[in-house]
Amino acid sequence: MFTGIVEELGQVVALEHSAALEARSARLSVRGPVVVEGTRTGDSISVNGCCLTVSELSDGVFVADVMAETLQHTGLGALAPGSRVNLERALRPGDRMGGHIVQGHVDATGTLLARHHEERWDVLEISVPDELMGYVAVKGSIAIDGISLTVVDGAGSEGTGGRVTVSLIPETLRRTTLGLTQVGEAVNLEVDVMAKYIARYLSRYVPDNVPQSAG
Repeated sequence: MFTGIVEELGQVVALEHSAALEARSARLSVRGPVVVEGTRTGDSISVNGCCLTVSELSDGVFVADVMAETLQHTGLGALAPGSRVNLERALRPGDRMGGHIVQGHVDATGTLLARHHEERWDVLEISVPDELMGYVAVKGSIAIDGISLTVVDGAGSEGTGGRVTVSLIPETLRRTTLGLTQVGEAVNLEVDVMAKYIARYLSRYVPDNVPQSAG
């Protein structure tokens, strides 16, 4: 489990695809000396919101295997040497919960639709698949590329697609990839897991009035 508070802006060293399996997998190498410190093989690290298991460690670099399902349904498959990525180690008992509960299980990808520069911050509009909009609440939480953010506004309905608006303070722009993301680029999305649990529970009693893709 993670909190969506990025610890380090890492850099991709390599993404090596393998055709050994019928569905391709890959080995991702990332330089991240801050998150590597104290990390052992078998530990989990969030990379742009995707929970990955560390298989190798050396000189500030960690290696993780990325399965075909993850490559297909997240933005990790588009990474290349030099790409910057958001990194966060798994939460430990006693750590501060600075963001919200983030599982590292990406629900879908969205697209950065617009970026508005304000006096000291940026306002981003990001597309969200319509099947996830039922889990999005204004002033609620959403993880975008592993970053815990507050939804400023949300619009859309089932069948038409949707979008969310988030505001980024200078610290977030400086310390995460969202300061670099360009309009038209994809981002990983994870909606609030509490909303999914509530929807799953309520679907037993009011199935016509809650989202049907609670997982």
